[in-house]
This record gives sequence, C-alpha cells and structure tokens, in this order.
Amino acid sequence: MSPCPDELKLVALDKDDIEVVSAHVQDAMVRVADIFWRPREHRFVMALNRFDWMSAVDAKADYRRCRTALRFERVNACKGRNLDQGNKDARLNLLAVEFAETDAPAGVVTLIFSGGGVIRLDVECLEAELADLGEVSPAALCPDHFAAGTATA
Repeated sequence: MSPCPDELKLVALDKDDIEVVSAHVQDAMVRVADIFWRPREHRFVMALNRFDWMSAVDAKADYRRCRTALRFERVNACKGRNLDQGNKDARLNLLAVEFAETDAPAGVVTLIFSGGGVIRLDVECLEAELADLGEVSPAALCPDHFAAGTATA
C-alpha cells in the first residue's frame, strides 16, 4: 500500500452534506470486523476501503481504493438488518448513506449495503466525518452498476 496523495476529509451536518459523503463512499468495501458501535460514547465508526471515484474519471489513472474512516457522533441507537455479524471476515459493499429528519434536528441515518444489508442509526442530530487514513491500494476493476454481477473490485 502507498500513501494517499489527495487525502479526503469531509464533514456532514445536513442532508446535502451527507449526499456528498454518500457519493464518495459508494461501492466502498467494509469488513464486518471494521464496524464499531460505541453506545457509551454515542459514536458509530466504520473503517472502509473507499473506491476513489475522483481519480477514476482520469482515463490515465489506475483504479484505487483509499482506507477511510466514516464516523457518526450523537448516536442514540444502532440497529442492523440482514448482516452476518457473527462472521467478522464477511465483506460488505456499501451502496449509499442517507439521512431523514424525524424530529428536527434528530433523525435517522441509514447505511445501505448490497444484498439487502442495512445499518440504521438514530441520531440526536447529523454530525458525521469522512476522513482518509492515508493508505491506498490498487483496485482491479471499476465498480459497474450496469453489469450482471455485483461490484467486488
């Protein structure tokens, strides 16, 4: 692995912000072992290998994945559905991150994975950070949502 030349760091405090974060984490690969819910700290953290969509638009660039942390603060509850939490080596493909207000500024953050997996975070308010951790690895393929298979690059 090599260091990430253009490290990404984003903060999300509203629905528009989380849509930008979601675009950057689309097709990120996540190991179940890298998902952490810290109820006493009201924090949810997930380490992921984010597909670098920004470098993929350059036809001369190699495809790559950046090791990245996605963190949510002020989390009151965390629930998962259709995720094999017992298999810590299971790999998940993150498709999107969404936020819906319920009782402003409180709301629900939904992390949507391929295969029907979902993590739901009940938050006091939206406070998220996406930050590259500095490691980059090559990606064999560019995820293709129109192909017959799933994105596993």
